[in-house]
Amino acid sequence: MTALTLSTAGAATLRADAIVVGVAKGAKGPVVAPGAEAVDKAYDGKLASVLESLGATGAEGEATKLPAPSGLKAPIVIAVGLGTVPAKDEAYGAETLRRAAGVAARTLSGAKKAAFALPTEAAEDIAAVAEGALLGAYAFTAYRGTERKPAKSGAAGKNDSGVKQPLGEVTLLGGKPRDKAHKAAVERAISLTEEINRARDLINTPPNDLYPETFAAIATAAGKEHGVKVQVTDEKALVKGGYGGLLGVGQGSEHGPRLVRLEYTHAKAKKTIALVGKGITYDSGGISLKPPGHNETMKCDMSGAAAVLAAVVSAARLGLQVNVTGWLALAENMPSGTATRPGDVLRMYSGKTVEVLNTDAEGRLVLADAITRASEEKPDAIVDVATLTGAMVVALGNRTFGIMSNDDAFRTSVHEIAEEVGEASWPMPLPSELLKGMDSPTADIANMGERMGGGLVAGLFLKEFVGEGITWAHLDIAGPAFHEGAPYGYTPKGGTGSSVRTLVRLAERTAAGDLG
Repeated sequence: MTALTLSTAGAATLRADAIVVGVAKGAKGPVVAPGAEAVDKAYDGKLASVLESLGATGAEGEATKLPAPSGLKAPIVIAVGLGTVPAKDEAYGAETLRRAAGVAARTLSGAKKAAFALPTEAAEDIAAVAEGALLGAYAFTAYRGTERKPAKSGAAGKNDSGVKQPLGEVTLLGGKPRDKAHKAAVERAISLTEEINRARDLINTPPNDLYPETFAAIATAAGKEHGVKVQVTDEKALVKGGYGGLLGVGQGSEHGPRLVRLEYTHAKAKKTIALVGKGITYDSGGISLKPPGHNETMKCDMSGAAAVLAAVVSAARLGLQVNVTGWLALAENMPSGTATRPGDVLRMYSGKTVEVLNTDAEGRLVLADAITRASEEKPDAIVDVATLTGAMVVALGNRTFGIMSNDDAFRTSVHEIAEEVGEASWPMPLPSELLKGMDSPTADIANMGERMGGGLVAGLFLKEFVGEGITWAHLDIAGPAFHEGAPYGYTPKGGTGSSVRTLVRLAERTAAGDLG
């Protein structure tokens, strides 16, 4: 992974392949942002004019590359857009800095070292730039070329396939290496982004290599490395335990399902939160087969489980004073002679029976078993994360996830936390009248209901399996979990690691006692 350091060196004297500065949209043209004073001086105070002559406006997402003048040690200057100049006495927002740093890091793929001279007045600014740079520098190259293993983290240049490697090193200027707040901001950013990038790697790994057993092995190794206890319930134990949802979804595949329990504890913790992730390592739709054009990216249907693994490990690495359990509901949904059929009835871990009307509504089945199991431990709150419904994408688009809950105040808190860390979300209702649509003449409940409001129907289904008196929220990340378009900001093509930052900040807030 890209290395990151703080430096008090001046932008004019630091040796690097490039210097990154910010430029904003002013009333009369581009405005050079704070942090770039030394670079502007090297251009005789005319950097804004030079950028304007090159067509730069300062708009978000913009990156302008220009040769450095003789007064700088670096040969190239990269000016990244920050959007509109903030009002007097206001600073650039964290998400603005995060995205700009991500643009710069992507632009500098193949470079060994870059100095970032963006506005960093407070520790929060340093954290945002660090996160953006490290997330923007991400690249998934494990399957490129003839190498059997990914290139070493931090390596620059190209691999043998000609694909550029991520930016090798980021030096943040303006930060103070000996300042406790600045140092803590960088350390948190490194831990957090390494885990987000772990989630991205998992999501991008092809399903012939990532299936329930191998996912469980990766989680076990990560837990061992960072002091997280891991317990894997294999297929035989799932049968013995009566996990009908996981078994029903996974029975059509050669690769049997798994339920993975992660546990991070802190001696001073007063609260416990449980995180539950949907881990369908490949979703063909089962007997209710997806049509062509809808299954090519279904390796991403385990994004919720990847996010939960990353969040629990992050909590451990950060030493948060909160107990966190993670539940990875892992299965591969395949059609075969042994697969669950439409019309079959499954007896869930809770004891409830479910009539399966559509085998492509499988995520709610594995989550139901995991939520029930998590409820047995009586956590203070349960949050499940899943690429659950196409209906949520229709409702909120590709960049926003939906939040449902059995507690309005908790739903609001999760939404506010997501917005705080720069993840777009929106609170969604759970209309009780939609529950009737899942009535079954054969079983306690069906896994499908009304077509309209399908994302809400899925949330209502999950709510039925939450333990009595437990606060619960459901994050449907079907839109932002996997990005099929061109990269933007710090968001790459492919797996994004959506919701990890929200889950980690939720754990931090819980540790601080800010959630009641």
